[in-house]
Amino acid sequence: MIIERNTLPYIVFSEDPVLTGLQKITANQERIVFCVDEHGVLQGSLSDGDFRRWIVENPAEGLNVSCLAVANRAVRSASHTTSPADLAVLMPRNVSHLPLVDARGHLRAIAVDRADEMRIGRHHIGPGHPAFLIAEIGNNHNGSVDLAKRLVDLAQEAGADAVKFQLRDMKSLYRQSSGSSAGEDLGTQYTLDLLSRFSLDAADLFKVFDHCRDQGIDVLCTPWDIASAQSLVDYGLPALKIASADLTNHELLRNVADRGVPLIASTGMSREDEIRESAALLRSAGAAFALLHTQSTYPAPFKDVNLAYLDRLAEIGQCIVGYSGHERGYHVPIAAVARGARIIEKHFTVDTTMEGNDHTVSLLPEEFARMVTRIREVEESIGGKSPRTVSPGEMMNRINLAKSLVAARPIAKGQVIGSADVDVKSPGRGLQPNALPLLLGRTAPRDVAEGDFFYEGDLRDHAPKGRDFDFRRPWGLPVRYHDHETLIKDCSPDFLEFHFSYKDLEIDPDSVFTAPLDMGFTTHLPDLFAGDFLVDLASEDGAHWERSIAEVQRTIDITRSLTRWFKQEDEPIMVVTMGGFTKDRHIPAQERARKYARVAQALQRLDTDGVRIAAQTLPPYPWLMGGQQFHNLFLDPHDTAEFAAQTGTRLCLDVSHTKLAANFLGMPFSEAVEALAPHTIHLHMVDATGVDGEGVQVGEGEVDFASLAKQLDRLSPEAGFIPEIWQGHVNDGAAFWTALERLEAWY
Repeated sequence: MIIERNTLPYIVFSEDPVLTGLQKITANQERIVFCVDEHGVLQGSLSDGDFRRWIVENPAEGLNVSCLAVANRAVRSASHTTSPADLAVLMPRNVSHLPLVDARGHLRAIAVDRADEMRIGRHHIGPGHPAFLIAEIGNNHNGSVDLAKRLVDLAQEAGADAVKFQLRDMKSLYRQSSGSSAGEDLGTQYTLDLLSRFSLDAADLFKVFDHCRDQGIDVLCTPWDIASAQSLVDYGLPALKIASADLTNHELLRNVADRGVPLIASTGMSREDEIRESAALLRSAGAAFALLHTQSTYPAPFKDVNLAYLDRLAEIGQCIVGYSGHERGYHVPIAAVARGARIIEKHFTVDTTMEGNDHTVSLLPEEFARMVTRIREVEESIGGKSPRTVSPGEMMNRINLAKSLVAARPIAKGQVIGSADVDVKSPGRGLQPNALPLLLGRTAPRDVAEGDFFYEGDLRDHAPKGRDFDFRRPWGLPVRYHDHETLIKDCSPDFLEFHFSYKDLEIDPDSVFTAPLDMGFTTHLPDLFAGDFLVDLASEDGAHWERSIAEVQRTIDITRSLTRWFKQEDEPIMVVTMGGFTKDRHIPAQERARKYARVAQALQRLDTDGVRIAAQTLPPYPWLMGGQQFHNLFLDPHDTAEFAAQTGTRLCLDVSHTKLAANFLGMPFSEAVEALAPHTIHLHMVDATGVDGEGVQVGEGEVDFASLAKQLDRLSPEAGFIPEIWQGHVNDGAAFWTALERLEAWY
């Protein structure tokens, strides 16, 4: 149980439109707000469930109706003076938020039946949220406001979520007036000397806090005494930090716990019974708090860190736990996140040789930035407990490396499949070998040549088939030379798109076709060439750039040579992945312009007469050569559109790639389409999930194809499309037929 005294995220005025209430519910991520009148008197509660029930009963009403008209006016409440222990008894079953009011009904606080999540400034901390990373500046400003502000800026650039300082009232804190150290031990004298020279008073710290606010980074501070706590709360800090040295200072703990701000308390220098006692005190006060596992030596020996104690600390505190590190390096905090730490605190400096014992255990800005990067990578890698699935990259390697069930001899349609009819061979394009018991004894639904793969469709009585589909824009099929006849035997697409492999470029088209086809065609540059070579028209390596230009030109020449085998008047489109990828990270946005210029320079070198080049929009994490890499160009819709406008380069809008890019960039997919579609002459229709789940079957991912159809009809009505489903060509194109069936409803 925690008492949330910052009620602003939970409040709407009763007369506010319900849309305002819904927006607030979304913003606070708590699924509830409370309606108050102009005097702050509680009127009712509004949850997302209340809204759903109301809209079902009032489907014709608009969103301008008042919050109170939708709210539950019989909301249960309790007195704001009720103890947390009594509130736990009062809290109704299945109710997680109980409003606390004064004698006149004014909303004063909210009891929240949860201790595994807290909010500090802009950040939610707890399960499902990124670790909260604090750059502990402390007194590393060495008494300089200017250096303190510089450290704030550097911490923000390094990726810190918050910075932390310390405030002491020297007169009230130390036993001798004016911080005198006469008669004290050597260590105390050293500490007092540093503090007397390097501490900033409240007025100077507030100047730094103002700078933090202007820079958009949250700021925390450690009060070492009650007077300092009062100053910090009066300023309006979003949270306070309790130093290890004060974990047993119950007077200070009670004082700050009663102030209604979240608390983070370090546990260094304390025995377990002391930790238990202080945690119980904070719980009894209804404080939202977290405990940090800490080894308070500077620097701390690795053998004393004991990250395994994080598990025990969580049990003791029944709260969020984190780690405050004083050891050398930044690898231990990364391990702490993997062990469940939701908060990480590390000291931060510009020079580890400066005077003061904190500097020696501090990270430099570039080290802190590396720690942030590695922590975020570890968080991505931790994942969850959902059933294991095969990632897109693994699927590529599974096809290349695994084995399949194949026909050991010709099998006629209607024949019962026996064990002598089936063999296990590579590659893994067909049914996996463990499907053999499901296949044996079935009647073959089709003729299967010796060496052909068995597919999922062979386990079903009915499989999707090709037919003549009806679309209001040109549609085509992605094909290879060897399978184009099979895929068009039951349908008449407007065009074929040849997805070349580098080996296909060595095939003479005259050996493939015997008569011109009554349809058009497009081509697609190979993704990979011999020698593990990937085309990169943005490459700054001269030899790589020249070969890239040569391979694109070779594919253009082959595309031109195909025109004699197709009856179409328009120049064929050739889809090109232009390059600009990196292997280990995304490049800074400011570096893209130089690479786009390199691509433009390469395009000027090409002879494109008779062929229309279309630059393919790209995903953030492409699966190239069986592993994840990083795309930088033709990723952001806005700079892609700018390049297209400036150079006259037309686009192939790959729906899957662009949806993944929009997810990665945090922008609405509709905004991306709005920027790209006016420059688009060709479409790849396919669904997507997350930031790297490409090639998903239409209707099984995150794309709203109905809304997309309206945008494309308005912005690029003439562009043709293909369904580009991952491995859609196998099983006689079954996945293509499924995609086209679904797309027909919208296009």
